[in-house]
Amino acid sequence: MRAPQCQLYLITPPAIADLDAFAGQLAAALDAGPVAALQIRLKPADDAAILKAVGQLAPVAWSRGVAVILNDRPDLAQQAGCDGVHLGREDMDVAAARRVLGPQMMIGATCHDSRHLAMEAAEAGADYVAFGAFFPTGTKVTTHRPAPDILTVWQETMETPCVAIGGITVDNARELVEAGADFLAVSSGVWDHPGGPAAAVAAFQRLIAT
Repeated sequence: MRAPQCQLYLITPPAIADLDAFAGQLAAALDAGPVAALQIRLKPADDAAILKAVGQLAPVAWSRGVAVILNDRPDLAQQAGCDGVHLGREDMDVAAARRVLGPQMMIGATCHDSRHLAMEAAEAGADYVAFGAFFPTGTKVTTHRPAPDILTVWQETMETPCVAIGGITVDNARELVEAGADFLAVSSGVWDHPGGPAAAVAAFQRLIAT
């Protein structure tokens, strides 16, 4: 089922020095406006650190009706009781992850700038496909830079929801919303916003609503 309008999909910073402090920031951000999902993405981090982060951050999200997605690791997502997993191109493929996770857990797939990869992921059972990076980002090294119209073409031809990712801020997001993104995946655009994470979420919601 397609979302009625674009929604916000938050991604944690790749490193969190103080989980207690970040949990407070997360709570304030989620209270500032509707957020569909939180992806916990810690790199590099060992299994214990990932599970500890999920254990502390997931209840903050769940108490506000926000789905919790774990990056890369279907095994830990299942162990921690997450709502789903996001798979990069170097991770387990979607069909294999679906066999491991069963029909209920959400699976998202990175597809860079390729509608072909996205169609393969959708046919294999992905619940959403992610295109990007649309803008330069300091969160990770990126080599793919799709044009926003990849979202428009996807909307016109496919039913699986699409996520726009990569360097998205309040200042550059409008063209992605107008192009047809179902979700805006945002990390530093929220956590490093000069007004703070709550102000960023509120600003994104104003942009999405207009």
